[in-house]
Amino acid sequence: MRKARIVLTIILPLAVLAQEKTSIASENKTEFSEKMNAYHALWNAPEIAKRINDGIENNRKGDANIVVMDANGHPVKGVSLDIQQQKHAFLFGCNAFVLGQLESPERNRQYEETFTRIFNFATVPIYWKGTEPKQGALRYKEGCDDIWRRPPVDRFIPFARKYGLTLKAHPMLWHEHNPEWLPKDPEALKGLYRKRFKELADHYAKDITIWEVTNESSGCHKTYPLYSEDRAYVAWAFREVAPLFGDKNLLMINDFTCFNERLPADKTFYYKQISGLLKEGLRIQGIGLQFHLWFEPRLMEKHLSGERFQPERMIEAYKILSALGRPLYITEITVPTPADKDGEEMQAEVVKNLYRLWFSTPAMAGITYWNLGDSMAHDKENTAAAGLIDKDLKPKVSYRILDELINRDWKTRLILKTDDQGTTHFRGFQGTYTVRVKLADKEQVFEINLDKSTTTPNTLKLKPD
Repeated sequence: MRKARIVLTIILPLAVLAQEKTSIASENKTEFSEKMNAYHALWNAPEIAKRINDGIENNRKGDANIVVMDANGHPVKGVSLDIQQQKHAFLFGCNAFVLGQLESPERNRQYEETFTRIFNFATVPIYWKGTEPKQGALRYKEGCDDIWRRPPVDRFIPFARKYGLTLKAHPMLWHEHNPEWLPKDPEALKGLYRKRFKELADHYAKDITIWEVTNESSGCHKTYPLYSEDRAYVAWAFREVAPLFGDKNLLMINDFTCFNERLPADKTFYYKQISGLLKEGLRIQGIGLQFHLWFEPRLMEKHLSGERFQPERMIEAYKILSALGRPLYITEITVPTPADKDGEEMQAEVVKNLYRLWFSTPAMAGITYWNLGDSMAHDKENTAAAGLIDKDLKPKVSYRILDELINRDWKTRLILKTDDQGTTHFRGFQGTYTVRVKLADKEQVFEINLDKSTTTPNTLKLKPD
């Protein structure tokens, strides 16, 4: 009997503990369900859904008119046209910080294919600590010492050419990620910055279209040698950089996640800063906004509960920022995968809702996800499991959702016929199209470009047999 009593004293606490665990799990599941229900209600509200749907239709599509003529200039009626969108005008991007750095040629090939299937825009790392870790030892060319997430800049040029990507350099000047050998004297540091700016422009201005000149100046710490309360170094940097780049380059500023929702947006540090720079006549051609749902404690949870980054607040913030007259770019996106059995689905739903909102925004010109894979982030950021693919490079639900949006829902594919005047028209997403004109057993292929301002008909003149 003594043994039996001993066994019972062990078993009873375990049973109680199991009941407690079940109770806690049930409570957590209920709490989670309530949060997700609130999230669904917020983002699927009829007025929000209509604004987003209307925004996509009105801001991302254009009207195309096509006239098919024979070799003698006569209209060709009743001919079949196979119209296929090949490229987006809108920039969908990601950082490519691990290009060529994975464990095997096969994994590097898989990375490139996964990247370029959905993205037409790549961010290139030009952190000073990575491009010149030792003074005078520039890491621009292949063959330099390997640094994780800091491939040599030269590597990105053939990558972009091969896949038709637009490149963006990030960042030219930042108070973080700088080499230890930099001087503390402000004037000496400015002299080195001038050298750096010129080197970057001389090497890459013709191949890298978009340049982030400054980054996160609102959070600049006072120990940075160029710090001043008014961040005057930002205006100085744009004055120095602008003459080095031609008309085909776009120079932009970039700052924190909070400015996606702070209202009134025209009272924020960032708005006032940009407004002042523009009044000085400085070349600010793009406004960058990060969007990391990770760097503040429980930020993803707060977003799911509707406490942070509500769609109405974001729409209003972008409307006010667009009054500055410059395109907006979401430059760095981190959406964690919650540690839940449905975590991937949760991440995917957040990604889908955010991308639809951003794509619908009139002033928005590009969206950049930050780290493609779960193991490709910086240091502790990997704990967020915020990649679109997992550690084995397999697409997560969020990647498949973006693939559907970018390559199916937001691409136009049509089969049309010309009328008696040899004309046809369609409304489609802005970008580059191939038009296959099918005549009997032959076809001729043309390329047209559709943007919102297109008014001139596309005349397709057939070659003689």
